[in-house]
Amino acid sequence: MPKNYFKHESSYVDDNVIVGVGTKIWHFSHIQSGSKIGKNCSIGQNVNIGNNVKIGNKVKIQNNVSVYEGVELEDYVFCGPSMVFTNIKLPRSEFPQRGSEFYQKTLVKKSASIGANATIICGITIGEYALIGSGAVVTKNVPAHALIIGNPGRIVGWVDQQGNKLKFDDNDVSTCGNFHLKDNKLNY
Repeated sequence: MPKNYFKHESSYVDDNVIVGVGTKIWHFSHIQSGSKIGKNCSIGQNVNIGNNVKIGNKVKIQNNVSVYEGVELEDYVFCGPSMVFTNIKLPRSEFPQRGSEFYQKTLVKKSASIGANATIICGITIGEYALIGSGAVVTKNVPAHALIIGNPGRIVGWVDQQGNKLKFDDNDVSTCGNFHLKDNKLNY
């Protein structure tokens, strides 16, 4: 079967991996067995995709990111440089926890963006179009369109599909009219 994606000669793609048309895998990266990567993705330099990871279409993973088993990235997700996923909450070298039965699932939904050096603690879901600021430490579920900063990460605002911060009038309706707040939750 012909290869219909680009892989730099310094990278490794294990057996039993599916890589979509038009995807680019750059220098010193490793895609491990059982992983599925969608179409037109960009896998940056020194990226590790763990066993059995599922990555959607048009995902961009910047340099020095490891996407461990148990993490799923939907379409259009952006992972900034050196951001971190985890898959075990209480790791111990003395008492290894290897294998998918030990890994907590993390789901990053469509078009969410995670800034450089952010840390995503396992077992959570990041909602569609959420924007995680650089250096944030995310410890709990993130609603769709939330703007998260800090350690621990907290909601400091809301963003539209393009990542622009939403502004609200006195009736909690966004100035663009597509969103409104009710009980500090975004509705659209």
